Amino acid sequence: MSDLYTLKVTSDFSSAHTLREYPGACSRMHGHNWKVEVEVEATSLDELGMAVDFKRIRQLTRHVTDKLDHRYLNDIPPFDKINPTAENLAQHLYQEIASTLDDERVQVCAVTLWETDRACVKYSDR
Repeated sequence: MSDLYTLKVTSDFSSAHTLREYPGACSRMHGHNWKVEVEVEATSLDELGMAVDFKRIRQLTRHVTDKLDHRYLNDIPPFDKINPTAENLAQHLYQEIASTLDDERVQVCAVTLWETDRACVKYSDR
């Protein structure tokens, strides 16, 4: 059996969006205080005994969410072209964080995006 370590950090940001073609109130501009959970898996530890420093995961997550924080998402690529749904946002966050963090030992395994305290989406490409 091989080793597997799963780490999770949380972050948050606030933004507004409009869901294009949505048949309801969300077709009007509205905002959310989003909560982001980033899960990372590692198959081994480094020389310090860490899978990856929590600080590094938080920094990479914040780097991506800072571009969305207190913004109107419909104006920001790729959401100027695709609907800024929670699902599309979760996929975007996952891909942006993974593009910098992933290596042969450590990979982002999932991003969970909470739209409200009672509704979230979890994205993984596995």
